[in-house]
Amino acid sequence: MGAARLLLILAAPLLFASCLLTPGKFVSTLDIKRDRAFTFTYAGEVIIADPGNAVTGGFAEAMRSETEGDGVDEQETAPSEETEATVAERRAIAEALSNEVGYRSAEYLGDGKFRVDYAISGRLDRGFVYPVNVDAEAVIPWIAVEVRKDGTARVKALAFGGEPGPPRPGDRPDKASLEREGTFTLTTDARLVMHNNEDGAEGSKVVWRVTPTSKTVPTAVVGFAD
Repeated sequence: MGAARLLLILAAPLLFASCLLTPGKFVSTLDIKRDRAFTFTYAGEVIIADPGNAVTGGFAEAMRSETEGDGVDEQETAPSEETEATVAERRAIAEALSNEVGYRSAEYLGDGKFRVDYAISGRLDRGFVYPVNVDAEAVIPWIAVEVRKDGTARVKALAFGGEPGPPRPGDRPDKASLEREGTFTLTTDARLVMHNNEDGAEGSKVVWRVTPTSKTVPTAVVGFAD
């Protein structure tokens, strides 16, 4: 295995977590029990918001230049095009994710788009966020569950409403934000203290329908039996 390939596999989780990512077409669920047990799932697309961003493409080209001495100039590559090295890098990212707990599958589809199937269960004796990688320099979670001392937990699905991310200098119009579409469903047998779904709740079930123009960030608070 070449040095560039080895470095790429080792760095893949970091690169994935450090990118500006948005949901594509997806179905996501969160089930919270009154005893604090929970299960979270996300099945669908993960899109690199700017497929030509040098965060990933630049890394791959730098590795090729460093190890092969081919003199590749990043500026010569059109921002919207995926180089062979970039595709290989993103496939390595998918391979690395497949080995992480929770990822039942991960596949790179091309054009800055991944398809993942993620499911994890645990206990809310502490906070929970997704996605997260402890090696990342910056973490922007799609969903966060904040456990409070008063026996409640606040759920906030940051990526499923509002703007997909802050604008950056030199950004091109971001097509990824136009592809966000799906549902986020919260179910619980705990006390549903509040939620902000305009369509209301069906008993202990709340379904937010997410579109490219959704401004409301799905938010809810549940209270535990203890």
